[in-house]
Amino acid sequence: CESIAIRAALGPERRWTHSLWRSVLPGQSALPGALAVATDVQRSAMQLDSDPASFSAMMDAVHPRLVAWLESLPDQPSHATDGATDRLSGFREALPERPGGLEPLLDRLFGDVIPFSFNTAGPGYLAFVPGGGLPSACIAELVASVTNRYAGVWAAAPVAVEIETQVLRWLCELCGMPDGSLGILTTGASMSNFIAAITAREAKLGPDLTGAVAYVPTEIHHCMTKALRIAGIPPDGIRAVPVDERFRVRVDSLQRMIADDRTQDRRPFMVCASAGTVNTGAVDPLDAIADLAEAEDLWFHIDGAYGATFYMVEELQPPLAGMPRADSLSLDPHKGLFLPYGTGALLVKDLAALRAAHAADAAYLPPLNEGHQQIDFCNLSPELSRDWRGLRLWLPFHLHGVQAFRDALREKHQLAIQAADALAQVPDVELAHAPELSLFAFRQRLPGRPLAEENAHNRDLIARINATRRIMLTGTEIDGTYWLRICVLHLRTHQDRMDEAIDIIRGCLAGPGPGRG
Repeated sequence: CESIAIRAALGPERRWTHSLWRSVLPGQSALPGALAVATDVQRSAMQLDSDPASFSAMMDAVHPRLVAWLESLPDQPSHATDGATDRLSGFREALPERPGGLEPLLDRLFGDVIPFSFNTAGPGYLAFVPGGGLPSACIAELVASVTNRYAGVWAAAPVAVEIETQVLRWLCELCGMPDGSLGILTTGASMSNFIAAITAREAKLGPDLTGAVAYVPTEIHHCMTKALRIAGIPPDGIRAVPVDERFRVRVDSLQRMIADDRTQDRRPFMVCASAGTVNTGAVDPLDAIADLAEAEDLWFHIDGAYGATFYMVEELQPPLAGMPRADSLSLDPHKGLFLPYGTGALLVKDLAALRAAHAADAAYLPPLNEGHQQIDFCNLSPELSRDWRGLRLWLPFHLHGVQAFRDALREKHQLAIQAADALAQVPDVELAHAPELSLFAFRQRLPGRPLAEENAHNRDLIARINATRRIMLTGTEIDGTYWLRICVLHLRTHQDRMDEAIDIIRGCLAGPGPGRG
């Protein structure tokens, strides 16, 4: 009877109940206390889960706050980190051993955390390379997180893995990659570039890295150099290739560097290029680099984190000609496809090379697949545990249609062209070059003044522009010259905000400065 009572109190965990029964049976007097403790433990543990009613209540609490936040986005400042340090102490807190209410926690998040940041979700965010936070992708993320399907091994969730595989096929198609290309979704281009570096190293060098040389443009994102370094390529094997006046790789210099390295018995294995640099938006001459890489038997990798998705727009393909010839291509759907941060991709021409560089097996795993159609993503990157990333692109593509994404990219390109044309008409404003995609750099010249004074003036200029908090720009320094950058790639940036941005910039250009009022 006591055994039945314990089972009734503790619920369906029969094995645990029987273990408890055996442990207390010799001492009958211990039963009431053991039962009480076990019941309290289970009751506490069960709080981690949510029954349908409590989950619905949590959603009801979050929903109106998110809706109100989205509605207020046009009026929110583009950045608001001032005062953030005053709130840090409130989050240096003891471990919360006991449960708390959801509403007070949401108050803290929406009152003391979210507002004190760069507003990367707002229409005035023209800094760095914006990320979108597409709401429909967040719905997909909610479904993926709650259902928690493991997509690292095909056998664990065959249809979920097929969805992610199909998303990769779509990305290959949209980027012009040849039939048979595939790849893997990653956390972003930093991981994609690292996986590409490992794959190129294994495919072209094998285990012996003696004399290994990879070539990177001086204007490529620093994560590419970092990827090569942590892939085991020594600093003297990472060769920086100079760029021309438009900040694009000089192919003649690259060719000479390869020839010089071969005469010194070095082993060139990889050449990297940019499909849109982070400094000026420059696109390297990809076709010419592809020709050279093919002639020299080098792995050709393109960092297209920012610009690769513009290939989806037919009239914007000419600057990106040659991109489909890459052995590997990194891109960031959390940039060009407006998804939440943490969604990158690596596309490869030869999936076997990717698998050969990363495959591993273990006795506890289900049988792994070697076919092209049934993919074990754990064999294509360093990750074993990974989230179900494919849903956050699959659902928005179906819900909105791919044409909407093409039109959004087309719009951002047109807005950048208009902004660049407007600023180019302002006296003493210099553009690094006209935007090929949607990012460009500019600065205000001070004729007759030293470069150091010009740089200081442009740093002050960007501070005055950003002080309006209606837009946010970022700057960069190239060969000692400071430039302001505009990157139009936000889901919510449209004509009205860009018109306002140009008015703000023009006003600041005409404002205080050396020789100006």
